[in-house]
Amino acid sequence: MPESIPAFDWLPPEGFKILLVLFLSFLVGLEREEHIGDDAHRGFGGVRTFPLIGLIGYAAALLSGSQLWVVAAGFVAISAFLLLSYWHKLTTLKAAGVTSEMSALATYLIGALVSHEQFWIATTLSVASMILLELKTALEGLAKRIAPEDIFAFTKFLLLTAVILPIVPNQEFTPFRINPFKTWLVVVAVSGISYGSYVVLKMTRARGGLLLSAILGGAYSSTLTTVVLAKRATAGAHEYLVSGAILIASGMMYLRLAVLLALFNRELMSKLAPIFLALAAASITGGWLWSRRDDPSSGTPSTDHEPKNPLEIGAALGFATLFVAMLVASHLAVEYLGRSGVYALAAVMGVTDVDPFILSMTQSAPGSMASGYAASAILIAAASNNAVKGIYAYTLAPRGTGRKSLLLLLALAVAGVAPLLW
Repeated sequence: MPESIPAFDWLPPEGFKILLVLFLSFLVGLEREEHIGDDAHRGFGGVRTFPLIGLIGYAAALLSGSQLWVVAAGFVAISAFLLLSYWHKLTTLKAAGVTSEMSALATYLIGALVSHEQFWIATTLSVASMILLELKTALEGLAKRIAPEDIFAFTKFLLLTAVILPIVPNQEFTPFRINPFKTWLVVVAVSGISYGSYVVLKMTRARGGLLLSAILGGAYSSTLTTVVLAKRATAGAHEYLVSGAILIASGMMYLRLAVLLALFNRELMSKLAPIFLALAAASITGGWLWSRRDDPSSGTPSTDHEPKNPLEIGAALGFATLFVAMLVASHLAVEYLGRSGVYALAAVMGVTDVDPFILSMTQSAPGSMASGYAASAILIAAASNNAVKGIYAYTLAPRGTGRKSLLLLLALAVAGVAPLLW
């Protein structure tokens, strides 16, 4: 008996264990008894059967000592009785579940665990079993609401993180100091943030308004969100609302970049986080206030669009390739072109996805360039991306919406490079 429970000192040495087995198995049996109710075809077990099974497991483990064959034999014997019970249900009921039989096997193991003084594991197993049994309706409803493609998408995320990442070598190769593990870790981080935003965006797509879609879409991909909003804008309608939403999406980009910097380079994060947070707050607040201005049309524009799943393996490999290319390009620019070459590369990379270039700066900064040098390049890349998004909006949206979006994003781009002056 545990020395930390003096209230049970009056019990025999094994008395506390027997009481614990009875208590835990009784709770599981009580839950099963509650669901059986007045059903004419009673399921297996209840408040008497489950405590008996728990005691059998306890006694088998006590008799076996360090040998497990007695516990295994008891497990087989209990399984045989449960198999007969399940066969009976199959022959008498149209729809027969196996939940009660499985919980009975868990109860047998709870008794054996208590005998070996694994009290925490036994208690946790009991509580987890009861939660799963009680949440039957909620879990079955969740399974119906989750689409098969979403389950497959989460499986891809597990493949990227739990299967591929641990086997990637964690050492530097080539004169460019390319570390495969860090490269794939970058892919996992970017994919994870994008996937989280993607899931929330899909869940709220039917209920969320334009501004909520801009916030979630900006965390997913501000460039893609800008293009979608610009294409779906209607001539002469909702000009302030759509242009404000586009500005909010770009503000979310700065929050996304701050998170990525915090994950991969704390020194750069300490330099850029105050700037990024200020830019994000200014653009999100400004976009919200701008969107509240009176538009000539009423109602809310449609936001129904299907975001692309960011966990495609091909997309992950493409991002990894682009990230390595940016590492090499940054290294060559530093070596042969100097600071101006890196800044020019940063400005050019604003035309595409800035994540690979900015994250390459987090890996290059400790070795090949000063952190202030890398921080300036990151600010230029983000500002360049905002300017390019303004051009996208001006080109794709109707004239009024496009012009307002371009002016707002150019203002944000100027504000983004203003810290370079000091």
